[in-house]
Amino acid sequence: MSMDVESFKVLPGKKTSLDSYDPGSIPRWAKDEEEKEGKKSLKEQALAVLEANRQKLVEMQELLWASDTYSMLIVLQGMDAAGKDSTIAHVMSGVNPQGCQVTSFKTPSEEELRHDFLWRHYKSLPERGMIGIFNRSYYEDVLIVKVRPEVLKMQKLPPAEEGKDFWKHRYEDVNLFERHLIRNGTVVLKFFLNVSEDEQKQRLLKRLDNPDKNWKFSLTDLSERSKWKDYMDAYEDMLNETSTEWAPWYVIPADKKWVAHASISEIIVSVIKKLNLKYPVLTPDQNEALKKAKSELEKE
Repeated sequence: MSMDVESFKVLPGKKTSLDSYDPGSIPRWAKDEEEKEGKKSLKEQALAVLEANRQKLVEMQELLWASDTYSMLIVLQGMDAAGKDSTIAHVMSGVNPQGCQVTSFKTPSEEELRHDFLWRHYKSLPERGMIGIFNRSYYEDVLIVKVRPEVLKMQKLPPAEEGKDFWKHRYEDVNLFERHLIRNGTVVLKFFLNVSEDEQKQRLLKRLDNPDKNWKFSLTDLSERSKWKDYMDAYEDMLNETSTEWAPWYVIPADKKWVAHASISEIIVSVIKKLNLKYPVLTPDQNEALKKAKSELEKE
């Protein structure tokens, strides 16, 4: 299956509108493959792509670790029930847990509020050779903080910082933060899981109807849902202001989880491939030492 991963990318410097993205769309690559395959459903084909990419990720993670030069930060953003947890579970299920860390950012603690908004995220960045996943991230500080001004007041910023250029400066801070990471070997991949308002409603209802899923429902989900339009405006601003050449955003249609999982796995694999990672090449002295070690073991 040939997937055009560039079709998901928000082009830096080009004004984009979320109205132009269909959360329920099926990408062209899937339709083309259906015509070719005939018998397999689109979902079956997407699941096959996902499985193939999971296998590739296992190999690539080992290369990432062995090369000890790059790390990868995967940022997942989206409304409640957009599918962030299931994306982590399905896309990263084959990855060695020793080489992958997931951080879910909740309401900031008192200690975290006494630092700048990026501080708690610095502490959770992946080291070289590792894949780090942020389930929500520093982008909450241009989303919920923007939609709910009372949250911003909790950050206790100097009065001079809350002027008309506040959000412009915050976007600049995020862009510079990511540029710094990339210059130091962290590949930043950012996915916005674009779920429709109606699909979110159906998923929230399923959580309420299934006793085993009740624990996932929070009354705050309804509170945030009531501000859907405000959040879509904030997400749109976020995409336009922080999709850069060094760290672009990918808008993923998320109403069908199998589309989202296959698409995200393909993008991750394609980006790691471009790093052209190689296993370390031993020096002549190191090779000689290995031969001696082998000889000693064989004599035992």
